[in-house]
Amino acid sequence: MSVDVITQWTTVCPISRIQPERGVAALVEGTQIALIRTWDDELYAVSNRDPIAGAQVMSRGIVGTRGDAPTLASPLHKQVYDLRTGECLDVPGVSLPTYRVRCTDDGLVEVAI
Repeated sequence: MSVDVITQWTTVCPISRIQPERGVAALVEGTQIALIRTWDDELYAVSNRDPIAGAQVMSRGIVGTRGDAPTLASPLHKQVYDLRTGECLDVPGVSLPTYRVRCTDDGLVEVAI
């Protein structure tokens, strides 16, 4: 049996507001999101809450790579997370929630919660 999932997209900002290798914080339907743009123009959306420290700071994290994985390091304790999955690469069993994100044809970034 197939179930159709209705996705509600929320417009957050123009893509030009997110510099490559930087993050921005956004409040989407009451949830703090960190939007990350990489040098190759990929977009990622993860929770802005550092799962170890509990602070809303991930949008200020350090964007990088580990192997072929795009990563985000916590600005507080430097744990590194895979932006594709949210998995912490340094502490087993810890992860960031991830969200669907897209850029529309007219350059607007949208997130689905």
